[in-house]
Amino acid sequence: MTTLLEFKNVSKQYGSDTVALADVNFSVQEGEFVSVIGPSGAGKSTLLRCINRMIQASDGEIQFDGDNVLSLNKKGLRQLRTKIGMVFQHYNLVNRLSVIENVLHGRLGYKSTLAGALGLYNNEEKNQAVELLGTLGLDEQIYKRSDQLSGGQKQRVGIARALIQNPKMLLCDEPIASLDPNASKTIMDHLRNISTNMGITVLVNLHQVDVALKYSDRIIGVSKGRIVYDGSPKEITMEQIHEIYGSQMGELIIDVEEVGKAGENNAKNAV
Repeated sequence: MTTLLEFKNVSKQYGSDTVALADVNFSVQEGEFVSVIGPSGAGKSTLLRCINRMIQASDGEIQFDGDNVLSLNKKGLRQLRTKIGMVFQHYNLVNRLSVIENVLHGRLGYKSTLAGALGLYNNEEKNQAVELLGTLGLDEQIYKRSDQLSGGQKQRVGIARALIQNPKMLLCDEPIASLDPNASKTIMDHLRNISTNMGITVLVNLHQVDVALKYSDRIIGVSKGRIVYDGSPKEITMEQIHEIYGSQMGELIIDVEEVGKAGENNAKNAV
């Protein structure tokens, strides 16, 4: 497998005393589905946003698809961001626009400022938008205003907008935090299919440990800006989950059976 993303000794500090990331090291292979778990304030969102430089890391090196992210100029950064789709917790849609118009906004990184301002998209782009919306089960919503959709539908529009960039990686920042269980399952199923069937690398922040266990190839556990677990979901233990979440453990809803199943599966595989 080819390494797509690599963090080398990456740190991020806000002001003089707030450390969001501390000496973070990990790599992600092409096509992997990786979940980043940890309590609120652990640094998960900062980690994700350093990859596309929505947040500027303070120290270290981030390599993505052969580029040193932290040294890119404005043009290089624009090109980098076409390769990295972003899915947000609160969707970031333009409510007054239709579903397909919101999806086509994912092509703006490829447009001149004038073409983007005028909303000039070719037939190939429009056809791709329709196809993606069909894949995500939104055939009947294509021309609806985005503010007429449910939360789960809005998030699927956000995924389609990210996919129309033809990215190598999807960054998903708490994509199911605002959704009910049924909508959450639909979103996670789609993200898993995107990774498996389209070969797109998925890096997703999650607060739900049982969801991470079910869908991920790999789990990265973050606590106080540091990586305290990096490995298979089949190998993580309740003790390690406790280390990740610390004092916030009591607020966490964990399906203990899922952790147990993961351990059992690991034991079977070792036989």
